[in-house]
Amino acid sequence: MRIAFFVNSIEGETPRYTTTLLALAALSRGHEIYYLTPGDFVLRADNSLMVRATVLPGTTYKKLETFHKDLQSDKTKIETIDVREIDVIFLRNDPAQDAAERPWATHVGAMFGRLASERGVLVVNDPTGLALAQNKLYFQDFPESVRPITLISKSIEEIRAFIEKQPMGAIVKPLQGSGGKNVFKIDSPKDANLNQIFEAVSGEGYLIAQGYLPEAKAGDIRLFVMNGKPLKRDGKYAAFRRVPAKGEVRSNIHVAGTAEIVEINDKILAVAEMVRPKLVQDGMFLVGLDIVADKILEINVFTPGGLSSMSEMYQTDFAESVILALENKLIIREAYPASVSNRQLAAL
Repeated sequence: MRIAFFVNSIEGETPRYTTTLLALAALSRGHEIYYLTPGDFVLRADNSLMVRATVLPGTTYKKLETFHKDLQSDKTKIETIDVREIDVIFLRNDPAQDAAERPWATHVGAMFGRLASERGVLVVNDPTGLALAQNKLYFQDFPESVRPITLISKSIEEIRAFIEKQPMGAIVKPLQGSGGKNVFKIDSPKDANLNQIFEAVSGEGYLIAQGYLPEAKAGDIRLFVMNGKPLKRDGKYAAFRRVPAKGEVRSNIHVAGTAEIVEINDKILAVAEMVRPKLVQDGMFLVGLDIVADKILEINVFTPGGLSSMSEMYQTDFAESVILALENKLIIREAYPASVSNRQLAAL
């Protein structure tokens, strides 16, 4: 299998990224891998879709660090190949990272991913589904029972009125954003910082305000979902609890949150089951759910992270399960070459 990982940039990758772990797992199973970035697609005059793929100097690596070092070295090569020579394109870029400085790059994965799927490449997550999920408004399409009470607006008056009705205050963040950037807790509409926060965050577009869940003080649970179902291997779920640092409302690992082993109970599984139909319908192969109590705070369909930490915590090779699932999809595609769409195949 030839699998290409589409990322924001080669220099932005790290050894701890889930993408790095998945790429190493693919190599370990004997597959060829490539890396693609937003500027690497070429649609030629004859309508052939080419990619300028980054190829690593080696084919076998034991350590993530060694693999990553080679990926960012001058030993890599750029090969221009027809996209039809690739079996799978794994879209692993975060559009929010490019929104400010490279707005042209935000939709490249979905746009050219769709063209690649039309040429017979399996593209995951499905690019048409991802086009619907370019910001947190996508979250509003899921059942109300699993969402915190939410307001989306650019009006500070509307936001104040919303916060006033929330007994525990509210979380305010950009509608287009990721990684915990510009996430604030407002206790009262009279909060002295509200105007300053509004000015800082509203510059990025619409705001989303969610009623604060007191259970969030203990952190949230990041649960990986694959093909619509919680990712499980050897009886262990790919999940952990992200605990915020003292005085911090965000539990993201890169803002000093810590990861802890968590037991997945029936309540968490019921929440995951409630969102399964739409994830499958939209061709979402690999997704990260951020859950507090019986509510989902976010659904990460672009670059869910944390799989490296989970694999170490539970001594379980979750990444191999992901690659095995892709292998199985190619077997299905070969058996049903014309009757199964990319969106259907992505979540089978």
